[in-house]
Amino acid sequence: MNLLSIQDLSNEQIYRILDDAHAIQHNRELALNATGALLFYEPSTRTKMSFEMACMNSGVNLLSFTPETSSVIKGESLYDTVKTMEALGANFVVIRHKQEKYFEKLRNLSIPIINAGDGTGEHPTQSLLDLHTIRQEFGSFHNLNVVISGDIIHSRVARSNAYALDRLGANVLLVSKPEWRDSSLPFDYIEMDEACKVADVLMLLRVQKERHSLGNQDENYLENYGLTLQREKLMKPSSIIMHPAPVNRGVEIDSSLVECERSRIFKQMKNGVAIRQAVIQVCLQKGGIIYDITH
Repeated sequence: MNLLSIQDLSNEQIYRILDDAHAIQHNRELALNATGALLFYEPSTRTKMSFEMACMNSGVNLLSFTPETSSVIKGESLYDTVKTMEALGANFVVIRHKQEKYFEKLRNLSIPIINAGDGTGEHPTQSLLDLHTIRQEFGSFHNLNVVISGDIIHSRVARSNAYALDRLGANVLLVSKPEWRDSSLPFDYIEMDEACKVADVLMLLRVQKERHSLGNQDENYLENYGLTLQREKLMKPSSIIMHPAPVNRGVEIDSSLVECERSRIFKQMKNGVAIRQAVIQVCLQKGGIIYDITH
């Protein structure tokens, strides 16, 4: 089983992964007889290291890979690199790549692919850990007002989360600068002040400066579109703040709010390990890998 898009999963499969992650976090030990390869062609801290931790926790051996010290610098294609991992004995690969839908070129494989981010496409495991965090907080997604705010057009996180949350019964709303809006997403855009008043979950996104032209910057982004101290006071008492990170402190959010009482930013990171353990488990189970579970 591949995990390339959040839309690959049925609602039932999403809940199964969330339930598995919950069980993993409550002391269920999982031992997998497997080897994995993490192929990260773009920089990453949280996603890459949480996959590493998920593998260590599950007893999965890892093949070491960095593009800068591999045959990639000699011109080796992504397909040939993945086929090499398969030939060496990897049972699955986790890939982050700058090219959207890179996986469409990886058809002739017998091992699962887990998408860790494809350009500005999707980021399904981030979406799953966000869903896990929201479910822990509210118990359900039904009729929750979830506002996704920021650099929508460049965000794979926004796309994955918007699709999943809508399917699971949440009311999805968006906030963005006009030039950063994504017309392909069928959700309403509102202003940030209104968003803070109505949101049960306020999900902020990183301004992805590396994907912008020099003329597409906003020195006053925090005041115009970000979560300031004044806007945080408009939020409902039960509302939470989320962010996939890395956080541009003082840009998307006032620095003092990153670790405030309603912030779940570091909890999201913690939840990422269990979610990725659960995803690896599901992908390998579908691939016929043997594993042992003790309760």
